[in-house]
Amino acid sequence: MDATTGRIDEAAQAANSERVHDFGLLIKAATRLGQRIDTALRRECGLSHTMFEVLIRLCRQPDEEVSQRRLADDLTLTSSGITRLIDRMEEAGLVRRVPSPEDRRSVLVEPTEQGCAVFLQAAAVHSQVVERYFVTPVPRADYGRLTSSLGEINRALHDG
Repeated sequence: MDATTGRIDEAAQAANSERVHDFGLLIKAATRLGQRIDTALRRECGLSHTMFEVLIRLCRQPDEEVSQRRLADDLTLTSSGITRLIDRMEEAGLVRRVPSPEDRRSVLVEPTEQGCAVFLQAAAVHSQVVERYFVTPVPRADYGRLTSSLGEINRALHDG
């Protein structure tokens, strides 16, 4: 066996490792679930999954002041990406920008009444898709462990 064949075999072994496989399952499942949610939200509510995530963030604590910068950080979007997204949402009547009372350079974003109504409709659609593709396939006894483990992974990534 020459050096090239040895490297190819070693690469194949690494590509077929248990960790690569398991992580691939997680990514595929998350990606496919996100696609299912996005398709259902667009079809039934005229809303992208990312717009829905903005509305979740804005509706979670109604009295909290949320800046565009904070939204960008929370949703891991660039400042130009969040600006374009909020522009589209504002044009659709889902959110409005208001000046920050504490910082003239900062702009706050809040849901409109229409945005809240669309969010409620979208939350029901989201819940149906999540129930069908995330909750139902997992045995009831394993679901709590799954969500607890996902929380631990998230904390490790956030803290690390």
